Amino acid sequence: MDDRTREYLRGRFGDYYREVSLSPPPDAHLREWGHIPWTPGAGTTMVRHQSMYDLGDLDTFFADNAPRHAYFSAARYDDPGASTMSRKGWRSADLVFDLDADHLPGVDPEEATYREMLAACKDALLRLLDFLENDFAFEDLSVVFSGGRGYHVHVRDEAIRELGSEARREVVDYVRAIDLDVDGLIRTVSDRGTTKRVLRTEGGWGARVHEALVEYADDLREMDDEDARERLMELDGIGEGRAKTILGAFDRNPDAVREGNVEAGGPGVRRLVSALAARVAATDAAPIDEPVTTDTRRLIRLPGTLHGGSGLVVTPIARDELDAFDPLRDAVPDRFVGRDIRIDVDADRTVELNGKRCTIQAGENTVPEFAGVFLMARGEARKAPER
Repeated sequence: MDDRTREYLRGRFGDYYREVSLSPPPDAHLREWGHIPWTPGAGTTMVRHQSMYDLGDLDTFFADNAPRHAYFSAARYDDPGASTMSRKGWRSADLVFDLDADHLPGVDPEEATYREMLAACKDALLRLLDFLENDFAFEDLSVVFSGGRGYHVHVRDEAIRELGSEARREVVDYVRAIDLDVDGLIRTVSDRGTTKRVLRTEGGWGARVHEALVEYADDLREMDDEDARERLMELDGIGEGRAKTILGAFDRNPDAVREGNVEAGGPGVRRLVSALAARVAATDAAPIDEPVTTDTRRLIRLPGTLHGGSGLVVTPIARDELDAFDPLRDAVPDRFVGRDIRIDVDADRTVELNGKRCTIQAGENTVPEFAGVFLMARGEARKAPER
């Protein structure tokens, strides 16, 4: 980034911070703070091991320093400003989840548009929240758009604060369906003097697999016998004989499927359940960034600040407003709206922000400031002299 571009962005970030008042996280005085300034040259410098005491008044610090990126720790410490981790005195930590479009299965950052990547990430976020709210029954959680290509979720329930890395990894494995134990989704119950094995339909992965089984069985009943057998035989371990047995069991006793009974139909149904479990794990799992969640000393972006790689706001989102949230509109800073600037780009670009689609040709262009800041922050444009 050249000097003119860097100084322009630093100045405009400062203008933004002089206009807003940031909300610190709970227990802010117990957390470590860090930021990345607008360092000249290609490299970046992380300034960390700071406490709220070191920063002073938060709004004044940000207005004066206008950092490129700003962070606080998920952890709480006795002495958050100590110069080494060993001297800080770890107390507890939030459980933090990070979803990044770059790491989502099926998303190619080279091919997908920014809007498409963010949409895929929001779908993954909703799956994650389903686990956190329904499977784990967490109550104290907040959702934040990262300002870049994804979302953060902060869980602050007291029950999780003192969990170590290994316990947090178990949470990660659960929501990512790592080594999903299909046998563990089945329980043995007594029914009129006999025992039978049924899916755990009351919640969790068992309920997800059961829903898929019921839907699959309903689809089979709507097909003719030959098509239904062929569909079943697409699954590993199910040949023509087992396919006929499964279809016969579904026809004779449709209630068994709705009860989650995995014995009606013999080994073929159990094989079907295993195959559907693998499918459900692939489609319903939340592809979170494992190192972020297991790291009990992680620094995470401060809501309300600007992301130095996009110029968008790291935006907290109320749970009941999540469905309507559009990061390409709602995370655009008001400070960068209503003014045009000159930029220079090496290649044609298209920017979709704030409800507008800007087509920019190689060379010097006059563009809305929010589009220019976005491209300059990403390293795809330079600030051109104003005419």
